[in-house]
Amino acid sequence: MKFRSPVYHVTAVPVEKIEPNTYNPNAVAPPELKLLYDSIKQDGYTMPVVCYYDKERDKYILVDGFHRYRIMLDYPDIYARENGMLPVSIIDKPLDHRMASTIRHNRARGTHNVDLMSNIIKELHELGRSDAWISKHLGMEKDEILRLKQITGLAALFQEIDFGAAWQPVEEEEEAPPV
Repeated sequence: MKFRSPVYHVTAVPVEKIEPNTYNPNAVAPPELKLLYDSIKQDGYTMPVVCYYDKERDKYILVDGFHRYRIMLDYPDIYARENGMLPVSIIDKPLDHRMASTIRHNRARGTHNVDLMSNIIKELHELGRSDAWISKHLGMEKDEILRLKQITGLAALFQEIDFGAAWQPVEEEEEAPPV
């Protein structure tokens, strides 16, 4: 089957059926959020949010587009104009790949909250993902992954790291007190 990008199947979804993911490290400052509101007010939604559809719960989980989603919830004029419907592009991937998608989308646009990024690295590690997988799928250098692991302080995150022999002090002979 030939690959077809999800954007060719955008669907209008009631915003009440959409919920944020628990791992997005992206943060937008108030001036930029106001700018996003102004953009949506003037131009409409020009880009769909990206979601995973949870069939069991009949909910759409955000992968990308949290702030576009928040604009609809926080601004009654936008909600009314859009009839409470948000354009959604759906991807069908397991959680670890959705997390990687979120990071790729965010990194292509801007900055991240370091503590939240550290938590994502921790969660991906707990899901069994190696540093090599994280590096490949999140576009991170090994040093960056190491720094984010250090922030969490969890020793389990370092089990892939080969450490050299530890430095141990040599016990000095006691000198005789000066006479």
